[in-house]
Amino acid sequence: MAAQGRAPAGKQPTINDVAALACVSKKTVSRVINRSEFVTEKTRHAVEAAIKTLGFVPNPQARALAFRRNFLIAVLYDNPNAQTVLNFQRGVLDAIRDSDLALLVRPVDRRSSDMLEDVRIFLEKQRPIGALLLPPISENDDLARLCQSLGVRYVRIGSAALDDDKHCVASNDREIVKSVCEKLIALGHRRIGFVRGPVGFRSAAEREKGFREALAEAGLQLPGAYACPGNYRFADGIEAGEHLLALPEPPTAIFCSNDEMAAGVMNVAHGKAIAVPAQLSIVGFDDSPTATHIWPALSTIRWPIHQMGMRSAQLLVPEFLGSAGRSSVEGSDRLTSTFIERQSVAVPAAR
Repeated sequence: MAAQGRAPAGKQPTINDVAALACVSKKTVSRVINRSEFVTEKTRHAVEAAIKTLGFVPNPQARALAFRRNFLIAVLYDNPNAQTVLNFQRGVLDAIRDSDLALLVRPVDRRSSDMLEDVRIFLEKQRPIGALLLPPISENDDLARLCQSLGVRYVRIGSAALDDDKHCVASNDREIVKSVCEKLIALGHRRIGFVRGPVGFRSAAEREKGFREALAEAGLQLPGAYACPGNYRFADGIEAGEHLLALPEPPTAIFCSNDEMAAGVMNVAHGKAIAVPAQLSIVGFDDSPTATHIWPALSTIRWPIHQMGMRSAQLLVPEFLGSAGRSSVEGSDRLTSTFIERQSVAVPAAR
C-alpha cells in the first residue's frame, strides 16, 4: 500500500498526490503551479517541496485549460533587418529560460489591408499569454487595441515612447544620433551625408531628427543631395554610396541609419579607392556583427536590442520569471544606446 500522499510504485504522481502530501487542496496546488499571487509563501514552499519530493510534472494541456491561455509569448514583426529580430529573440529567450514559457515568432505584413484580421486569427488560434510587438508594427495603435480587446497582454518596442510604461520599452535614438553627429562636427566635418531608414519607421524618423538637430545647432544644413533614401539593406548603402561619392563636393563623413547600409557605403568607397577613414568617415547604427566583419571596423551606435528583448519579457510576464530572468535590466523601460568608436572615423582630410 502506498504511503499517504505518495503515488503507488510505477504510477505517475498526480496533482491529487501533491495536494495530499502538502496538506492543501487541489485548487491551491493549481494556484502555485500557475504562480498565482493569492498564495502565501509558506503554502507555496510546502507545495513546491511536495512537487519535488514526488517528481510531479504538471500537464501543460491542463495548465493551459485552467489558465485559458497557452504558455507562449508571441513575437510579431515586420522588419527587413533579420539580425535585429534575431537579437531581440535572444533577449526574450534569456529572460524566459528558467520559466515554463516558450517563444512563438510570427512575421506579418504591415502593408496588407488584412494585417489586423490576420493577427486576430493568429492570436485567437494560438492563445498566447502575451505579444511583443517589434517596430514598425509596434507603432500601430490599432494593433495594440486589438491585443487589449482579445485579452492578450502586449508590450511595444520602439525608438521613442509609444505607450505607457507598462506597455512600452523604448531607446534614445534621437539623442544618441545627435550626440554622434556632434562628435563628427567637433572633428571638423562640415559636409556630412545621411542615409535614411525606411519610410514609415519611427526609428528612421527619430534618427534623422537627431541628425538634423545637431546640424542646425552647429549652423549647418543638410543639402538635398546629401540625404539618400534607404531600407536598412546593404544594396541601399551601395546605391547611396554611388550617389554621394560622385558629387562634385562629396561628403567627408556619412552617417548611415544602420550597419548594413554603412557596409554598402564602405564597399563603394573601397571600389573608388577612397580611403576610410583618411578621406571618408563612416558611422552606422546597431552594432551588428557586420560592424566588426568589415575593414576598417565600423564606428557605430550600439542599439540595446538584446536588453530590450529581455526587458519586454519582464514587463509582459513578471510572475512567470525567476530571479535570473528579472535581474539583468529590471526597472529600465527606456534603454540607452551607446557610441562604439572603432576605426572608420577620423579628422577630415584637407580638401
